[in-house]
Amino acid sequence: MRVLFVHGLASSGAYKMASMLGQLLKPCEVIAPDLPLDPEEALDILKTICARESPDIVVGLSWGAFLSLRLGLCPTVAVNPDLHISRFLRSHIGTMDYLSPRSGGETQFEITEEICLKYELLETSAAVLDVPFLGCFAENDEVVRCGAEFDSLYPGHSFSYPGGHLPTYLQMKTYLVPAIRSFLL
Repeated sequence: MRVLFVHGLASSGAYKMASMLGQLLKPCEVIAPDLPLDPEEALDILKTICARESPDIVVGLSWGAFLSLRLGLCPTVAVNPDLHISRFLRSHIGTMDYLSPRSGGETQFEITEEICLKYELLETSAAVLDVPFLGCFAENDEVVRCGAEFDSLYPGHSFSYPGGHLPTYLQMKTYLVPAIRSFLL
């Protein structure tokens, strides 16, 4: 099995969730690229990877879950997707630090009004999904609270699990990986 992991904002393909997926979904190959903030560039990279690598599933976290739902090329599991990323970005215009190491050594990225507008345009309509998809929402998410909105847009395509925005190993093992496995059956 091949899993395309799409990391969250200010993160990278080296984020611990990618390695947790590899450990918990053995035997599988996890493809975890570093993505740029610009949504058009990020989606182009993801489309190229999907065409070249043919992943069986895409698993996205937060910002990456938002992009994964917009990609719509493979079965998708969106963990704590932020359906209104432009709001968060607007409150952080300027330079931000990456929170996990990037393959190119970058340590910071720039949030501009232009980037915010690109996300706002993507957010104006619900993703049209012609592939199986599932939204997973932490009950105690301290960052993103889009579960009810997701459920109203896509009834029957989500579940909640105990935990916070960034899943722990135990939450991955107990709730998310079983959902991913049953989703793939």
